[in-house]
Amino acid sequence: MNKLLSFSLILIGLSGLISCETQQQATKLRFSYPEAGTIVRSGNPLLLKLHIPDNGSKVDSVIYSIDGAVISSVLSGDSITVDTDGFAFGSRSLSAKVYQGGQENTAYSNIVFLPKAPQHYGFKVINEFPHDPEAFTQGLEYHNGVLYESTGQYDGQSSLRRVDLSSGQVQKKINLSSQYFGEGITIVGNRIIQLTWRENVALVYDLQTFAKIGEFSYGNNKEGWGLCYDGNHLILSDGTNRLYFLNKDTFREEYSVTVHNHQGPVDSLNELEYINGKVYANVYQKDIIVIINPQSGAVEGEINLIGLYPEKDKILYDNELNGIAYDRQNDRLFVTGKNWSKLFEIETVAR
Repeated sequence: MNKLLSFSLILIGLSGLISCETQQQATKLRFSYPEAGTIVRSGNPLLLKLHIPDNGSKVDSVIYSIDGAVISSVLSGDSITVDTDGFAFGSRSLSAKVYQGGQENTAYSNIVFLPKAPQHYGFKVINEFPHDPEAFTQGLEYHNGVLYESTGQYDGQSSLRRVDLSSGQVQKKINLSSQYFGEGITIVGNRIIQLTWRENVALVYDLQTFAKIGEFSYGNNKEGWGLCYDGNHLILSDGTNRLYFLNKDTFREEYSVTVHNHQGPVDSLNELEYINGKVYANVYQKDIIVIINPQSGAVEGEINLIGLYPEKDKILYDNELNGIAYDRQNDRLFVTGKNWSKLFEIETVAR
């Protein structure tokens, strides 16, 4: 066959396919907006616009839903806007049921809800304190003038400690059994609660004596990383972008939220501290603390602590920033890291 003729036939075939596709698009119920994958910022109005084929019948009603939950019902096919405040973050399935001429048809799309960009902070060092360089810090808490610290590692190296802030001296210490890897801690009344890493067990101690008075397993998450207390719930991280909320008395998991910033999920949430209504979280292997709205999961602030402890660059691993404590009476913020020789009181500086 002549090459030119062959090429012409191919072009004709492609033109036919394109024309067919165009016709199908013209006769197909679909979302004109938003297109699949559109990012929508929380709080911004969401435009919903449909392409509804003209079949000679009037549109009776349209029901819009996100993940199966109805968000709006209207009596025409005109475009509408909906308020996005309170929508959960992440990828969401969007649908529109159109009732027209006695028939029901559905259009589908998907959108990604994300929060606004967080406030960025630097830091100012207010004080430096000694810290045990052998302490593999996994949890940190300030209470009634002293520090409480949880350290990790297996083979009996994990511990719970009471530490004098000024000197860094360990005032009281117990080692965990060899099968446990110590993780985050928090204080609820006269109890200290300490997570373990992969053992799915939290240990409960008397605050004064460190005598073990109980233990419990924690919910759906497979690992224990960070822990804090908001006055009503224990808040637990497991190294993902999810925070779990546990009943402070029964220790049962009641609900969870996923954490996102303006770019997407924020994974590797580690040590936690509850400060003035927000959850502060170390991000594993990063010199960053994120400030999280515990109701929505939005990252509202980000503290960049790069350069805080230059000595950590001399060690290739097991040296991460990991430890946040807050002195509520005097509004002081403390941070340290695994095997750091210093603990810092810092002040955040808005950028």
